[in-house]
Amino acid sequence: MKLYYSPGACSVGIHVLLEEIGAPYEAVLVNLREGAQFKPDFTGINPKSKVPTLERDDGSVLTEFPAIAFWLASRFPTASLMPSGMDAQARALECTDYCVATMHMQGFSRIFRPANFAPNEADHAAVKARGEEIFAKGLALMDKVLDGKEWLVGTYSFADAALFYLSFWWNGRLGRELPANVAAHYARMKARPAVQRVLAAEGLA
Repeated sequence: MKLYYSPGACSVGIHVLLEEIGAPYEAVLVNLREGAQFKPDFTGINPKSKVPTLERDDGSVLTEFPAIAFWLASRFPTASLMPSGMDAQARALECTDYCVATMHMQGFSRIFRPANFAPNEADHAAVKARGEEIFAKGLALMDKVLDGKEWLVGTYSFADAALFYLSFWWNGRLGRELPANVAAHYARMKARPAVQRVLAAEGLA
């Protein structure tokens, strides 16, 4: 397998899952800051120009964080990343999708790329503020999900990798405070050997 990633991007969550699994893979850096995602070498692999992108052993390419995470958990059952039972699996997908589609794409995207939401620079402060509101609401919801639990669906699963990368962005990069349950979850994630290996490999430790 090949994981196309950018250091500290949302692909860090998939990188963690691959380390948890332990199967052979190659990590291929895509320099987003230099626009490598828009160049033919990468668009020929993923025309969406996004990471994470996973090239599987048969040469087929899988895109989008929730799909890649779900496939990895299903494909490598011995890693115990897929919760037991349909309801728990649905809950893991529910959490993953909310983290990616709402907290990331609606929240953080407004904070870091306000021009994508408002071409007028005078509106950017309001766009960023709205992004923080969306993200803060998401943190509160995830904090409630974690109440009385160490992991989002009770046992460690692919969903925890999605919340991890958001916690890393909010606390690890911006130095912003996480609510108590999410902060404890983030600490547990950082204590995992797989996470430590990924942070070191991506130069984020």
